[in-house]
Amino acid sequence: MRLPKVLIVEDESSIAELISVNLKHNGFAPIWAVDGDAAQLEIDAVLPDAILLDWMLPGQSGLALAKKWRNDARTKSIPIIMLTARGDEPDKVSGLNSGADDYITKPFSTQELVARIRAVLRRRSPEQTTERIQVGHLVLDGSTHRVTFHDQVLKLGPTEFKLLSYLMHHAERVHSRGQLLDKVWGDHVFIEERTVDVHIKRLREALGSAGLMVETVRGAGYRLTAPTLNVSTMSDNQPN
Repeated sequence: MRLPKVLIVEDESSIAELISVNLKHNGFAPIWAVDGDAAQLEIDAVLPDAILLDWMLPGQSGLALAKKWRNDARTKSIPIIMLTARGDEPDKVSGLNSGADDYITKPFSTQELVARIRAVLRRRSPEQTTERIQVGHLVLDGSTHRVTFHDQVLKLGPTEFKLLSYLMHHAERVHSRGQLLDKVWGDHVFIEERTVDVHIKRLREALGSAGLMVETVRGAGYRLTAPTLNVSTMSDNQPN
């Protein structure tokens, strides 16, 4: 059985060694890179299953690296957890906006870190559905993992795909951030509700003009709607 590879990008050897030892004890295969250049060499050789990325690094910062890897088709879907001593909310939002999937503040417990890694790896798996669902001119096909709007293919990351799938399967309903965390991310305690806002923003950007269908309901949460609602769920054997 292949162990999940976790790339640790951390310039402090004591922290990297502590993380590596605990990951090995918990069934992971850690790889250590001291900076962005070393990390890129590891990524070019073998894609990791997840990346632990320190914010403050020699050379390129963790924020710059996260943005770079998110914009690369080869590394776009790799979960990234940002490690940093910056605990203020604006810093957390900056980390999430750079492309990180989660954020953990130093000092942290190794048990929490392991739990968060497992959580992002669970979220990486696409939603297991073969249904084709349509809301207005927006179509999501679970069997091909494809989303189209007016027959134009849209490119979504794995978390955005799962988020859109849930919203489309429950169109016109309002969902709180907490409900979306439970249904899309899974029922665990580590992910902050602000993460939902970041992924809603990414989803709207990926949807382009269809992003207007994802509405913010002030004080309540989010819903997906269309001016003329046309929701249908079809099997793979039925015509488009």
